[in-house]
Amino acid sequence: MLTHIVFIKFPDQTLAAEARKRLLSMAGKIPSLLSIEAGVDITRSGRSWDLALLTRFADQAGLDAYAIHPVHQEVLVFIRENATGSAAVDYIDP
Repeated sequence: MLTHIVFIKFPDQTLAAEARKRLLSMAGKIPSLLSIEAGVDITRSGRSWDLALLTRFADQAGLDAYAIHPVHQEVLVFIRENATGSAAVDYIDP
């Protein structure tokens, strides 16, 4: 199992909430996407990111297929137009 985690910053909470909605709309539309969670930060501390995304795939090939899938690409357009920063971690569960 491969886990893909992304943290994203937005200029305001409204954009973070819209991004969450769009990300969660991908569920069931991308065959290699086994699970998806997304949440908007509630603490708003100095070290917080505005949105966290957690997705799971069977393997690297699944993540690669997700990355180029048209449904994901459409959501990325919104995120890239509105986000002010992002960070990601990908790891394989033993």
